[in-house]
Amino acid sequence: MIEDDESGEKIAECVIDFEGQSAVGRVNANQDNADQGLAKLVLTLVELLRRVMEHEALRRIDGGTLTEREIEEMGETFLKLDNKMLEMREIFGLKEEDLNLDLGPLGNLM
Repeated sequence: MIEDDESGEKIAECVIDFEGQSAVGRVNANQDNADQGLAKLVLTLVELLRRVMEHEALRRIDGGTLTEREIEEMGETFLKLDNKMLEMREIFGLKEEDLNLDLGPLGNLM
């Protein structure tokens, strides 16, 4: 019978082990550090979008669909965004590697 099966305990132990192993890369927001947890989540999403946009920009540059002026403007924009991300990480006491969230069995976000 299910009541006699110890699989429930084993599952609970696995979940506890998994949470302990991957707590480092997760957003840890509680009442004491809600600002930092929210900042980490938002900055992680911005960084992910920045990387996607950079990849698309490089694809367009390689494809020859951008003018020299557009390439220059994109470069300046990405540089400004990078500087703003650095500033925001410093404000919230985050390092670049803090933005790489652990997605459990899927691996790291970036």
